[in-house]
Amino acid sequence: MFDKKSARLRRAKKTRAHIRGLGANRLVVHRTSKHMYAQLISPTGGEVLAQASTLDTALRSAKTGNIEAAAAVGALIAERAKAVGITKVAFDRSGFKYHGRAWRKLNKQTV
Repeated sequence: MFDKKSARLRRAKKTRAHIRGLGANRLVVHRTSKHMYAQLISPTGGEVLAQASTLDTALRSAKTGNIEAAAAVGALIAERAKAVGITKVAFDRSGFKYHGRAWRKLNKQTV
């Protein structure tokens, strides 16, 4: 059975294989209907360097599933990336289409 989730996971697998070949830090984005999550992962894939989500105390009070929340998470992960010295990342959208909240999160970052 070929459903929506398996198609997204197939796209994610291809993207991660390509990024692994680049040897760059990955900015991984995951979204649900209620929350947005972002993680910076090392090139080897074994270590999370920084993370931000709408579950953080600074962002939890506002709405958490809309484009404004995605922009806030993007700004927060960019700030945390600069704090650990990361200036360039490869965007891993986890198979999600590059529009709406994923687009806003990436465009809000100034990494």
